[in-house]
Amino acid sequence: MPNQFVDITTLSELHTLYGCAKPRHPLVSFVDLKEVTRENFRDEETAYRLGFYSVYLKQLKGTMKYGKSFYDFDEGTMVFTAPGQAISTTRKISYNEGWGLFFHADLLHRTGLGKKINTYSFFHYDANEALHVSDEEKAILRDCAENIKREYTQPIDKHSQGVIVSNIELLLNYCDRFYDRQFITRANVNHDIVQQFEKLLLDYFSQDSLIETGLPDVKHFASQLNLSPNYLSDLLKRYTGKTTQEHIHLQLVERAKSMLWSSDKSISEIAYALGFEHPSHFTKLFKTKAGKSPKEFRHLN
Repeated sequence: MPNQFVDITTLSELHTLYGCAKPRHPLVSFVDLKEVTRENFRDEETAYRLGFYSVYLKQLKGTMKYGKSFYDFDEGTMVFTAPGQAISTTRKISYNEGWGLFFHADLLHRTGLGKKINTYSFFHYDANEALHVSDEEKAILRDCAENIKREYTQPIDKHSQGVIVSNIELLLNYCDRFYDRQFITRANVNHDIVQQFEKLLLDYFSQDSLIETGLPDVKHFASQLNLSPNYLSDLLKRYTGKTTQEHIHLQLVERAKSMLWSSDKSISEIAYALGFEHPSHFTKLFKTKAGKSPKEFRHLN
């Protein structure tokens, strides 16, 4: 656990921490990590909470805590953080190469990217879910980042924000593509995860009653698999076509169907046994997934 947290709310504060010159733009900055000095970092492990989005492509020697665990960054690796997330590190780390792109949410105000930024779920992945990129992919991403820097270092005009934001979106879209590639290249590992998830799901709903344990959520299964909720849902979506939540709901409905067929319990009793506090919520979910209300389903079978 880090001894303390330090909030970095502005790009100026980040540049001061990194020992870099003042940022050229208040809301977006590109930093070559070879130019970063470590003198302003604390010797003890410290968690730095950033008040803006960050995209790092790093090749360094040492370890950094990102998400729940320490991660070895000896390979060229990309990590992403959203505002409020923390990265823990000490002075004992050295960069071989890499860069960081940092942009404030205010830059995205009233833009298409601002409306869809939360769809880039990799901003909420954990360390073991970082993106590993090839040399060719590194070059593509570096070009995108350099284009952003080139634009914000020029005199600002009415087109500046649009061009900068468009290039950020292009970079994020490439990252989305490269994550898809990574899901494919790790097919065997991911297939095992899918199987483990399906077993956990079946085991959970095989309990006689969920009154005590309640309905499971995505975080429950992600924790069991040592994954972040977003990564698990993205993995399942790519391999099964359904998110974690959809799998949970479908399994719940299958269990409900079995209970409707094989018991004389009332709809309310079945709802409570499945972990619902309010039977009306159960009825609504069942009808959405099965196309019929529990009562209609029972009478037809």
